[in-house]
Amino acid sequence: MPLALALLGLSATARAHAHDYRQGDIAIGHPWSRAAPARITGAGFMTLRNTGGTPDRLVSASAEIAGSTEIHTHIREGDVMRMRAVEGGIPLPPGEEVLLAPGGYHLMLIGLKRAMAKGDRVPVTLTFERAGSITVELAVAAAGAPAGGHAH
Repeated sequence: MPLALALLGLSATARAHAHDYRQGDIAIGHPWSRAAPARITGAGFMTLRNTGGTPDRLVSASAEIAGSTEIHTHIREGDVMRMRAVEGGIPLPPGEEVLLAPGGYHLMLIGLKRAMAKGDRVPVTLTFERAGSITVELAVAAAGAPAGGHAH
């Protein structure tokens, strides 16, 4: 019996660490961010997987910690990478995964009202065209955390 309880505890710990979410056919994996001071811009990263048979789209995001929240991507213009807002949202084809990561799609939390410190959990509401809205928590990693935010 003690072994079963220990395994149950490990399973619950693994689920809590991974902090995955689901809204309709959309699976949201490991939302995270890097630490950032107040009054500047933060970013949100995660994986989005459409497990259904119908296309969906991430159309918007909002976070009380920020003055505004936008969906962005990086675009190469000659030899320069520039961030741009994504018009119309991020398409989520059936059965496919889309990565929001540094250097690609990401959420911009513009005008942070307070600092985001390592260890914080920052609520962000994601709105999908078909699946609706869900609030997830960005796990805040150190300012220099590698892509994936696993240095916490």
